[in-house]
Amino acid sequence: MESPDALLRLLAGETPPPERLVLCTVVDASGSVPQRPGARFALSASGRLVGTIGGGAVEARCLETARELLSTGGHRLVTLHLTRDLGMCCGGSLTLFLQALEPAETLYLFGAGHVAKPLAARAKELGFRVEVIDERPEWANAERFPGADALRVDDPVAVAGELAADARAAICVVTHDHRLDQEIVERCLALPVRYLGVIGSRRKAELFRQRLLARGFPPAQVERLRCPMGVAIGAKTPEEIAISIVAELVAARRAAAGSRSPVLAVANDASGK
Repeated sequence: MESPDALLRLLAGETPPPERLVLCTVVDASGSVPQRPGARFALSASGRLVGTIGGGAVEARCLETARELLSTGGHRLVTLHLTRDLGMCCGGSLTLFLQALEPAETLYLFGAGHVAKPLAARAKELGFRVEVIDERPEWANAERFPGADALRVDDPVAVAGELAADARAAICVVTHDHRLDQEIVERCLALPVRYLGVIGSRRKAELFRQRLLARGFPPAQVERLRCPMGVAIGAKTPEEIAISIVAELVAARRAAAGSRSPVLAVANDASGK
């Protein structure tokens, strides 16, 4: 939230917030007040502030409430009488609505090949923030991934080793090389992400699990790995495989939200190259 324009884009739904933020809006006003209905500010979890509801004691009080909601989430309706509650001489009153807005879930997509392209597009349609990582600029580019929020042309193993992904994130590994897949998975296995999957056959899945256990990774971490990825729809083409993986991402999202989700049965056999 670097500018009022950024806030306007957010409110129009064009830009998902990169972090949790609280939006405070004046919804009613009477008497002498610093701002009229419609005035607003947004406060991000990192402390960035855009917009204003008039500054001074009113804004200071609402910023206190906003900081609480950054920690707890949710929303709150606040009515302030400027003289009685804040000691101001204006004499008016304001009603304000404060709401915590959650950031979009991020899909970190390692690999920019044939499956990655439709997977990125379908995930974007379902509200994910999509970040594509591949060291090959001829594959990881805006022409192939026009809707991606970020394109990182970099060593994917190095990126995986520095990744700061939280419990709302998902990681899909769909590179062109099995050895590269293994190295990326090893660096991501301990991350507290909602979903971690790698594309491949059942044989590849078993080999991965054996290698991870042999290298000392805890069994509980190894069991988190989804391989093969995708809900069992008999997918064969890159587009079908992408749909099956996105369906599994939705199932993980709904399970995290506490709603019922289908069993994550996997039956897709693909190399992902």
